[in-house]
Amino acid sequence: MNVMLQDLAPSRAAGHPVGISSICSAHPVVLRAALRHGARTRATVLIEATCNQVNHLGGYTGMTPADFAEMVYRIAAEENCPEDLILLGGDHLGPNPWRDQDAEAAMAEAEKMVAAYVEAGFRKIHLDASMGCRGEPVALDDHQTADRAARLAAVAERTASGAAGPMPLYVIGTEVPPPGGADHALEAITPTAPDAAKTTLAVHREIFAARGLDAALSRVIAIVVQPGVEFGNHNVIAYDPAPARPLIDVLPALDGLVFEAHSTDYQGTAPLAQLVQDGFAILKVGPELTFALREALYALDLIASDLLPDYGARPLKVALEALMLEKPANWARHYGGNAAEQGVLRHYSLSDRIRYYWAEPQAQAAVAALLEALQGQVVPLPLMWQHLPAATAFADRPLDPEALLLWRVEEVIHSYHTACAV
Repeated sequence: MNVMLQDLAPSRAAGHPVGISSICSAHPVVLRAALRHGARTRATVLIEATCNQVNHLGGYTGMTPADFAEMVYRIAAEENCPEDLILLGGDHLGPNPWRDQDAEAAMAEAEKMVAAYVEAGFRKIHLDASMGCRGEPVALDDHQTADRAARLAAVAERTASGAAGPMPLYVIGTEVPPPGGADHALEAITPTAPDAAKTTLAVHREIFAARGLDAALSRVIAIVVQPGVEFGNHNVIAYDPAPARPLIDVLPALDGLVFEAHSTDYQGTAPLAQLVQDGFAILKVGPELTFALREALYALDLIASDLLPDYGARPLKVALEALMLEKPANWARHYGGNAAEQGVLRHYSLSDRIRYYWAEPQAQAAVAALLEALQGQVVPLPLMWQHLPAATAFADRPLDPEALLLWRVEEVIHSYHTACAV
């Protein structure tokens, strides 16, 4: 199912809705699993990086867009995934990483970032200039947002016109859940109001046209909306089509666009398929992928602790706990409660803020020690049942722990793949 972004709206209009999942992660194991799945299924692999994660100054991963693209294509070559199946996207591209500066300085950095993304071959560009900068309201109105988005689109257009490859495709709209999920238990999420979606599109069209960006406007493929899905530290709000029906009903009036849905993690195949059926054709997933990876790593940590007398008592979890306590910035303001409750959340929250720590040397060393300890070991079936019962196919034969990790992440990716082929 090699679905291209340009196919989404026409397919829906023709009565054959299809979707595409967007892999929002920089973890090499997640990327390898996505590219391996693409190589096997010949499905499009859409991989997106965010403005905080990857930018011209390095982001929190330390990677520029060119660095990120090089990593993706290197892994793709190793997995025999054809490059023509790969789409690179930039998510929330705008002034967010520099919003503590005044607006002009923040936008100047955002322009450099957008140029770096396009130069590196990213062609799905989510323009997000909705956040206020120093001295401004937290959220800007539609006109300010669209004006700044048009400024960034102009940079993308100029950059792409002087580079190889197709011109960019754009996603507009900013009504999204908090990155990485909410910090509290949730009861319900209100879908985007139909009039809000129509206004967002109308204002962007007006301002893009006024700036001479009609060509860019013709390549806007989707608008970000809230379908009523979310996850918090403890729970998931599953998709309910009924409250979203007024929003769904307005889609035909949006002239050849589809909806993009963020924070679709943990929904499961059936709700994801219903989202695609209802017009939410681009499904963003991130924390669920690294949650699944962490789940498998911790299961292997327990297996090694039980199986190998010299391995120790869960040294991987011990190392990550020490690391997160030493460097609490990525979780402290998100995890409330007493010390015991915070301890559980550090490792098992659905927002999976442990994902920020896997690139740290201490974490990499602990993972390497775990994989080395279990490589070639035979895990008895009852022990596998105890700690990762879904992985029985890996029991009672020499274990390749990396293959098990990739399998676990691919299980999530395949759920999205199945849902998108409705």
